[in-house]
Amino acid sequence: MKTILIAADHRGFTLKDKLKPYLEKVFSLKVKDLGTYSKHPCDYPLFAYKLAQQISQGKYSRGILICNTGIGHAIVANRFSRVRAALCYNVRAARFSRQHNDSNVLVLGSGFLNSETAKRILGVWLKTEFLGGRHKRRLNQIAKLEKEMGYRQ
Repeated sequence: MKTILIAADHRGFTLKDKLKPYLEKVFSLKVKDLGTYSKHPCDYPLFAYKLAQQISQGKYSRGILICNTGIGHAIVANRFSRVRAALCYNVRAARFSRQHNDSNVLVLGSGFLNSETAKRILGVWLKTEFLGGRHKRRLNQIAKLEKEMGYRQ
């Protein structure tokens, strides 16, 4: 069974707990929950760091981050080499994030999505394949820039 990482801060906790059974039942994924485990206020950078670090190191291939807007999580996650975190508020963005950018971290803003919309976005993101071709050339350019700028974990 394939494993997917998931993490959220206190503002994303409720949505995270609604998405976990969906991932397990509908997609037969094992979910590794990196926290938070309550609605008690906490700092989002710590959760984004834990998840992005494991994706960057190649320990896991995909992850999901959830906070109120998703913006903070996306900023932190994209600091890591080999992490392509996409903040998606709709299905179309999720599809393009996979087809064109081969995103490996989906970032959701719980303040902007209900659980049904989040499930639709997540479903498309999980099912959509990377197109390669000219898009692969662009990802190679990003990898080259990461190396030149010293982005190595």
